Amino acid sequence: MRETNRSGPMARVRKRLTARSVAEIKKTGMHADGGGLYLHVSASGAKSWIFRWSRDRKSHDLGLGTAGNDRITLAKARDLAADAWRMVRDGVDPIAARKAARQQKKIETAKAMTFRQCAEAYIEAHQAGWRNLRHAKQWPATLQTYVYPVFGSLPVQAVDVGLVMRAIEPIWTTKPETASRVRGRIESVLDWATARQYRRSENPARWRGHLENLLPRKAKVRQVEHLAALPYGRLPAFMRELRQQEGIAARALEFCILTAGRTNEVINATWQEIDLAGRLWVVPRERMKGGREHQVPLSEPAAAILEGLREVRQGPFIFLGQRAGRPIHNMAMLRVLQRMGYADLTTHGFRSAFSDWVTEQTGFPAEARELALAHKVGDAVVEAYRRGPMLKKRRDLMEAWARFATSPPVDNVTPIRAAK
Repeated sequence: MRETNRSGPMARVRKRLTARSVAEIKKTGMHADGGGLYLHVSASGAKSWIFRWSRDRKSHDLGLGTAGNDRITLAKARDLAADAWRMVRDGVDPIAARKAARQQKKIETAKAMTFRQCAEAYIEAHQAGWRNLRHAKQWPATLQTYVYPVFGSLPVQAVDVGLVMRAIEPIWTTKPETASRVRGRIESVLDWATARQYRRSENPARWRGHLENLLPRKAKVRQVEHLAALPYGRLPAFMRELRQQEGIAARALEFCILTAGRTNEVINATWQEIDLAGRLWVVPRERMKGGREHQVPLSEPAAAILEGLREVRQGPFIFLGQRAGRPIHNMAMLRVLQRMGYADLTTHGFRSAFSDWVTEQTGFPAEARELALAHKVGDAVVEAYRRGPMLKKRRDLMEAWARFATSPPVDNVTPIRAAK
C-alpha cells in the first residue's frame, strides 16, 4: 500500500506559526505549523511540540519536547521535525529509533558503571534501613577486603561466575560464614544493577541452582572455621576459669553464656530492659536479628551477675565500656577468650554448645530450645497457634542450663532426662 503523509514537506500550508504566535497562543489543542509539526497546548496551558505522521491510515505522534524560548524554540522544533520526516521517508519509525537510541545510551552507561560504583550506590540506598551501625560498616569493609581487589574496577556487566568464584572460593572453607555473607552481598549488588539496567545477564552470584553446584554447603565446612568450638562437656571447667577472670568483659561473657545470647544483644543491653524482680530480660525487636522482641528468663547465676553490676551502675548500659556512656567493644569478650588461651573460640560457639546440650542431654522440647536461641519456630501457622513464648518451660530450661554450666567439672556427662 502506498504510504501517504498529509503533513510532509509537500503539504500545502507551511510555516504557519511564528515565535510570537507560539508565545501568545492560549487555545487548548493542536496548532499546525506544517511539515508534520504541531504546537500542542494542554488544558493547563503547558505547551509542547509534536511531530505527527501517518502510515497505513494510522496517525502517529512523536513528542519533540517542551515549547518556549528557554526550552525548544520554533526554529529548533522545525529542525527536529525535518529530521523525523526524513526517517519516515526512508521507512524508519522515529519512535522506534528513539527507543533504540535510549537503549544504546543505557548500554554505554552500563559499560562505564563499575561494580564498585554499583555497590556504593546500593549501600547508600539501603543503609538507612539497616538496623545497626556495625552492619552498615561490614558491607563496605567486606567488599573492600574480598571483592574490590578482584573485580571492583571492572564494568558491572562484565562480572561473571569466574570472577565471583575468584573472590569467594579462597575463603569458602577457611571462613565460610564470611564467605557466605560476601556472596550474598555480591548477589544483592548485581540484582540492583540489573534492576537499574546496568547489566542484562543472569546473576552469577546466585546460590540456589547455581553456585550450590560449584561450592560445598556452608554447614559442611563450618567446622573448619572453628566457630562452634567448645564441647558442652567441657563447659563447667571453662566457666570455673572464666569466673576467676576480672573485668566487665568477663562478666559480659559469663552472662552471654548463661543466657545463650548473641554478642550484640548482650553488649548493648540496658538496665531498662531488665526486670530483676521478675527475673526477665526483654530485648526490644529493634535490637534483635530477627526483628522480634525476645524474652529471656534469667537464671539465678545470671541474675546474680546483674545484682553485682547494679551496685556500680553508671548510665543506661549494663556492661559499660571505657568510653563514657558507651558499652564495651564488640571484641571485648573475644579478647577475654584470647587471654584465657581459647583464641579458637567465639561467643557464638557457646550458643551451639547450649543447643547441643539441650538436644543430647535433656528432655526439653525443641521449640523451647529454638525460642531460647531467638530462632524462628515453624511456619506462620505454627507461630500463630503458639501465641505464648513458652516462658515457664524456658525458665526451667535456663535454670537447668545454669546448674549444668556452674556445676563442678566432671569427666563424664550423664543425660538429665528428668526435665519435662
